[in-house]
Amino acid sequence: ILIKFIGLMNQKYNNFLYVFHTNNENRNLILETLKKAKINYSEVICDESIKKNVLSKSFFAVAKSGTISLEICNSGIPFITIYKMNFINFFIIKRLVNIKHVNIINIINRTAIIPELLQSKCNPETIFQTVESFVNNSELRKEQVLNYQKTLDEIKLKTSSSETVAKILNKEL
Repeated sequence: ILIKFIGLMNQKYNNFLYVFHTNNENRNLILETLKKAKINYSEVICDESIKKNVLSKSFFAVAKSGTISLEICNSGIPFITIYKMNFINFFIIKRLVNIKHVNIINIINRTAIIPELLQSKCNPETIFQTVESFVNNSELRKEQVLNYQKTLDEIKLKTSSSETVAKILNKEL
C-alpha cells in the first residue's frame, strides 16, 4: 500500500524524502522492497534518536495508530493515521471494542482531528488524496497542529499524560 502511495506521490511531487522507521528485524525486508519498487529518495531507520531528529525536520507524516501518534504530535508535525489488518482480525476486534476512533488524539477529543484511513480506506489512492489535501493547504496543516497541541496542553496540565490517557481510554472502552 505504501509503495503504491509513494509511486502516486512521485508522479506529482518529486522532491520528498520518504523515511521508514522500523526495527532491525524488518529493516532489510523494507530496503529490498523499496529497491525492487525502484523507490528513490527513501531511508530506513531503526534508531530512536535518529527518528526524533527526522521528525523534527519533517513536513508531514503518515503513521500507524499507536504511540508514534503522540511522538509526532510532540514534534508539531501534521499527519494522518493509517491502519489495515486482515478481515478476520478486524471482525473480531470490531466485535470486542466499540470505539469510533483509533488515534489517541481523536479518542480524547471524540472527533477526527487526525484523519484515520482504516481498512478499506487504507489504500494508495485515498492516502494520496488525503496527504495531497494537506500538502496543498497550509491552513489545514496549521489548524490540525493547533488542535492537537491544545489537547496535549490540556493533558499536560491535569496530571501525568500516561495517567490521563489511561483514564480516558478506560472511560471510552
